[in-house]
Amino acid sequence: MDPITQLEQLGPRLGGVVAGISPEQLDNPTPCADFTVRGVLEHMISGATAFAAAYRGQAPTDPDLSDPLGSFGDVLGDLVAAITAPGALDQQVQAPFGEVPGETFARFIVLDGIVHGWDMATATGQAYDPPEELVKAVDAFAHQAIDPLRDGGQTFADAVEPSADASPIERLANYTGRRR
Repeated sequence: MDPITQLEQLGPRLGGVVAGISPEQLDNPTPCADFTVRGVLEHMISGATAFAAAYRGQAPTDPDLSDPLGSFGDVLGDLVAAITAPGALDQQVQAPFGEVPGETFARFIVLDGIVHGWDMATATGQAYDPPEELVKAVDAFAHQAIDPLRDGGQTFADAVEPSADASPIERLANYTGRRR
């Protein structure tokens, strides 16, 4: 599955989770080590701002983090526009871990988005059911890409053994080092 299709499938699920977060839940802890719900949102907004600039070959600007619930959709929409621009996936992009092909980096962005969606849904008691086909595609990519980037938690923690009854999204989250 190509990363544009992945983004199209992820967008409504991720947007639904964010829309279901109340301001009172912003300080809830998440399965993502050291991040509250607000922290995950701010991380995603900051990343999306920087990554959209990287796809456009521009210097990143500082995002406005004063209203993470209100600005999330616009900032992520801008990132999707940058990724889906003609030629964006065919170029080299400067990622936090080095220069990579645009298509590969888009897959990392989807991985980050799908797992952080799970983090926020788990922290706020929401159901989270991204399409099975999407989870399988992202999981296959994760198993190829994550191990060299494991650093104990800053980028990716060690994998966690999933429970016998874990759903596919929970298994993916566990592979990235998250515990419920």
